Amino acid sequence: MIDPALFFGFAFAALLIELTPGPNMAWLVTLSISEGRKAGLAATVGIGLGLAFLAGLSAIGLAAVIASSDLAYEALRWAGALFMLYLAWEGWRAAGESSTALRTARHTAHAARGFVINALNPKAAVFYITVMPQFISPSLPAQPQALLLALSSVAIATTIHALLVLLAGSLRTFIDDEAQNRMIRRVLSVALVGIAVWLFLSAAR
Repeated sequence: MIDPALFFGFAFAALLIELTPGPNMAWLVTLSISEGRKAGLAATVGIGLGLAFLAGLSAIGLAAVIASSDLAYEALRWAGALFMLYLAWEGWRAAGESSTALRTARHTAHAARGFVINALNPKAAVFYITVMPQFISPSLPAQPQALLLALSSVAIATTIHALLVLLAGSLRTFIDDEAQNRMIRRVLSVALVGIAVWLFLSAAR
């Protein structure tokens, strides 16, 4: 159904991206500390559903494109490698998206806000559209692979987010320490560069 090497490569890339400090991480930790774990877990559910919606749509559409066009596949291969390099560069310079808008969600339904923000997240959409296809083997049916990768990415994100909520109190100092954030971002950025290069070379048809 899927190449194990490609599956674990994708899972590792998704894990690195989720571990990089960003707006979801900051929002969940702040929300959990200020309003409790139930609020944080509600937001986690919303985020997971938003990502699942986006990933599912991407997987269904991409499967058809990859199966029908070598040119489209090659374009996605280049786009995927370049986007991962962009994520690495963004992480290195420690200038991620501002989480200010997310932190104002106190008086809204946290699950609904988590869903909408992530379902409409252009960066997540680009990840699913450009990066995920690189881990789909052309020798196997594309749609089952795409759906399995999409499901795995959502599972990884939700697990990380739930752990953040449960450990929110002890992570407060880490989230507020820009020096630590910068160090983590740069380590993960170097790893993402390595994955981008490996991915581009190994995904050639």
